[in-house]
Amino acid sequence: MTTAADSPAPVRLPAPGAVRWIARTLEEAGYETWAVGGAVRDALAGITPGDWDLATAAKPGQVRRLFSRTVPIGIEHGTVGVLGRDGRMYELTTFRHDVETDGRHARVVFSRELDEDLARRDFTVNAIAWHPLREEVRDPYDGYEDLRNGRLRTVGHAAERFAEDRLRILRAFRFAGRFDLRIDAETWEAAVAGAEALPALSAERIREELVKVLSLRRGATVSLDLYARSGALAVLYPELAACGDAPPPAGYGEGILWDFLLDAVRVVAPDRLRVRMAALMQAAGGVMPEPGSPAVAAGGAARQILSRLKSSNIERDVVTHLVVHLPTVPGDDADEVEIRRWLSMVGPEHAPDLLRLAGARDRALGRTPARSAAVASRARAILRQRPPLSIGDLAIGGEDLKALGIRPGPRYRTILGALLDRVLEDPELNRAERLRELVRELPEAGRESMP
Repeated sequence: MTTAADSPAPVRLPAPGAVRWIARTLEEAGYETWAVGGAVRDALAGITPGDWDLATAAKPGQVRRLFSRTVPIGIEHGTVGVLGRDGRMYELTTFRHDVETDGRHARVVFSRELDEDLARRDFTVNAIAWHPLREEVRDPYDGYEDLRNGRLRTVGHAAERFAEDRLRILRAFRFAGRFDLRIDAETWEAAVAGAEALPALSAERIREELVKVLSLRRGATVSLDLYARSGALAVLYPELAACGDAPPPAGYGEGILWDFLLDAVRVVAPDRLRVRMAALMQAAGGVMPEPGSPAVAAGGAARQILSRLKSSNIERDVVTHLVVHLPTVPGDDADEVEIRRWLSMVGPEHAPDLLRLAGARDRALGRTPARSAAVASRARAILRQRPPLSIGDLAIGGEDLKALGIRPGPRYRTILGALLDRVLEDPELNRAERLRELVRELPEAGRESMP
């Protein structure tokens, strides 16, 4: 393996055949073309690459004339999507260099030089190019050596790189966690100094970085702790930064509440994004909720964070719901009636994630997973029986109450709620005739017009 910018030693990377086909088409037309970005970095790091991107001397119009199936992904930025023969979309971007920036967005112009394009990259590990035909690595900033030595540093002066785009500070934390890299001193100092300007970034970009961190299969908590140590957590998520000075829950042992939250995030599967987010926010505001009652304050703080990030309504609602109801998950001594009542309160659609979240909480506390697993197993068994858990599951409804002579009004919900309470105690009561009999016994139903 070589990283020398002018070395002819071949380096074979696992690029799809379509990458070579696209590069050959452009090169034969006289346009220098290289694979760049995350796929090259990942391949050199021994990680299976994702999407392959290419940089080329060809301008967007020239790319579109050479390929029959293209998509104008970002023509103004020089990016065109080319549909490969394998049915996958590959992004081609004209060589560029920055001419102006405001810390949020850069204004770029097209270039014919690969090195100018690499010079505008954020970190050395992302400033590596690979030629799909000659199998040559172009690495003018020794990014591959940094990968091998576990070091993360910017291309050029860190303060200048971060001033061009403050999002690079958060990207540094994510890359450090994902690739197990140590942020070098200059880059770290510039990140700390620039953290206070992070709120100037758009909410969408800040949220996207948090989602990417929480989706990491390894290193997510390393990245999150870098947020805290740098001061980024305090300026972006003060509700979470408050956990840095708070005591952990009883039984956790040494450490602070923030350490406990990181442990809880660590044990949640990375493909359970909302559960991981709820694990991180379960004590938002700096207070660990007491078991047995809804965590209203933490839920409110979590909703504030998600609203500020402009998360979707469903994401806000689901994550807040998980945070609020996590302390209500029944203990391993709960009977079936208690579990049914809990399922009715939280909604059966949320129960699996709440049980996963409770399992993560218990593991972070050092408790045996069997405690949470036992409750989860019993809850799943109850759900398989499809018991009535909501008013809509009852065998009678408003029309039945009307037929019994009860005048329509708010009382209907009170009556049906009382019936549901009885049915949660004994699901066998959920038969139309039996429920009609129960209505006649309910004081809520009144007697003025019932037969």
